[in-house]
Amino acid sequence: MITAELRRAVLAAAGRGAEDPILRRGPAPGSYVTALPFRLSPDPATAATRLAAKLRDELWIAEAEVTGSGFVTVTVTHATLARLAIRIAHAGPACAASDALAGRTVQAPAEIPLAAVPDWPQARAALAAQVTARLAATAGARIDTERGAVPAPPFPSRGSVADAIGFAGADAVRFALARMAPGGEPPDPAVIARHVLANPAYAVRYAHAAAAAVLRWAAALGIRPAGFTPCLLAEPGELALLDVLSWLPERVAVAARRGRPDEFAGYLAELAARTIDTMNTTSFTTDISSERLWLADAARTGLAAGLGLLGIGAPGRL
Repeated sequence: MITAELRRAVLAAAGRGAEDPILRRGPAPGSYVTALPFRLSPDPATAATRLAAKLRDELWIAEAEVTGSGFVTVTVTHATLARLAIRIAHAGPACAASDALAGRTVQAPAEIPLAAVPDWPQARAALAAQVTARLAATAGARIDTERGAVPAPPFPSRGSVADAIGFAGADAVRFALARMAPGGEPPDPAVIARHVLANPAYAVRYAHAAAAAVLRWAAALGIRPAGFTPCLLAEPGELALLDVLSWLPERVAVAARRGRPDEFAGYLAELAARTIDTMNTTSFTTDISSERLWLADAARTGLAAGLGLLGIGAPGRL
């Protein structure tokens, strides 16, 4: 959400014809860097100064400064970052949406059940095409459905896909395939079936269940999200989780643009790690506040949206 809005603000400040701002992470939670001035002018330092001055007019931006020889580092206000918890919880699956790919058309094949695909190369190619189309649509692209299989480079087979699904489960196989880089090794069913946090195929679903458990525990105590005071979300772990959540729309768009769903799956693994760390802190197990419940709900919502884009269920319990 924040990255989607910052993208629009940067492009508006840069003027007509500006290219993709290509946002990068800044030095602290809630800070973002763009190298757009290098593509705006042969004098990037001057272009960066002008861009930063315009961005500082936005009330939700605390600071926009020129860094290096022409980068612009933007830091949003603490309230903007903290209120992301409420905004994501209210938005539901739309929290992953943006208009970053508006005006583009992406070709996608008809979806095929993975269990019906004869080998790993075709399974990886089919899933990558399906997920890329979903990511692109979420980022505002128009989707054209095409017929026929998607070619894929060969790599060694490791048993049938149907056998792996029967052993490890469809969700574990889908995540492992989505996380596989082009030309990577096929997943080992014995590894992706393990219920340990070192297994990303399990950890992402576990993180969703962990956030859901916080909400159930609070509800059992009669505590529900109510008011929201941004300054009460200020612990380093909470800010780090909010920062990762803020990148959800941008990670969707970048993965779709590059045709690399494995990069989005990697982002979800990072979001899961932050969620698990935060939900296991003392603040979330003994001193739950309304603000922390909103954050737990946001983490649950963001993970569910990401898993849904991969075609994976988001369990409330594991």
